[in-house]
Amino acid sequence: MDDKIIMENLLNTAKGVCDLYMHGTIESPTMNVHQAFDTALNDSLCIQDSLYKKMSAKGWYTTEQAEQQKISKVKNQFAGM
Repeated sequence: MDDKIIMENLLNTAKGVCDLYMHGTIESPTMNVHQAFDTALNDSLCIQDSLYKKMSAKGWYTTEQAEQQKISKVKNQFAGM
């Protein structure tokens, strides 16, 4: 397994963990539980961001700039709601 695959697996795992902690934060029954999940969520988001930045720097995670026309179309579609 090469480094890119390992990093992709780590990033996907971090994203999954963030999702779980987010739901734990939202649905926590007490302030103590809420704070524990919230802290874990923030820590996990920092890890996810770090992994993304390392992958992006190596060219392993590329993004494309959205076309302004497409952005405007979606914006106008939801403006009337």
